[in-house]
Amino acid sequence: MIKGGLVAVSLMFGAGGTQAGGVCALNSVDLRGDWGQAHFNVEVADDAQEQQKGLMFREKMSASAGMLFVYERPHTARFWMKNTLIPLDMIFLDKTGRVTRIAENAKPLDETPIDGGDNVLMILEINGGMARGLGITVGSELRHPAFDSAIAAWPCPAE
Repeated sequence: MIKGGLVAVSLMFGAGGTQAGGVCALNSVDLRGDWGQAHFNVEVADDAQEQQKGLMFREKMSASAGMLFVYERPHTARFWMKNTLIPLDMIFLDKTGRVTRIAENAKPLDETPIDGGDNVLMILEINGGMARGLGITVGSELRHPAFDSAIAAWPCPAE
C-alpha cells in the first residue's frame, strides 16, 4: 500500500524538458504539457477504504495539493461528490499516465455521477478551477512511481 501526506505544493511553469519538482516520490505527482509543468503534493488513496472516503468532509485543501486515486488495473471510473465540501477538478488518467478526461469544478455535495470514462488507472483530484487555471488539457502527462515505467508516457527516472 502506498501512503502519502498532504503538504505544501510548488508549481513550476514553462516549456521544455525541465523536471518539475525533482525526483519521483510516492507523495507527489508531476504534470506536463504544452502549457508548462506543475508539481502537486498528494495523498495517495490506493485501497478501497481510502478510495471510498477520498476528500469527503474536508473544508479546505492547501493550494494545488491533491489526492491521487491509484487502482490495481484500468477500469470504468464513476465518481460523485457525496459529503465532499469543496469543489474539485478530477483528472482521469490511463495506464500510460496520459490525461484522458477532466471534470472541472465538480459541485460540492452533488451525488450526480461523474463519468471518467473507460480504461482509467488513476484519478488526480485537485482544487476546483486549478486545471483550467494552469491550462491542463487532455493529452497532458502525469508522472508518478505507481506507473509502469516500461509503458509510461513520462516515466520516473531510473534510480
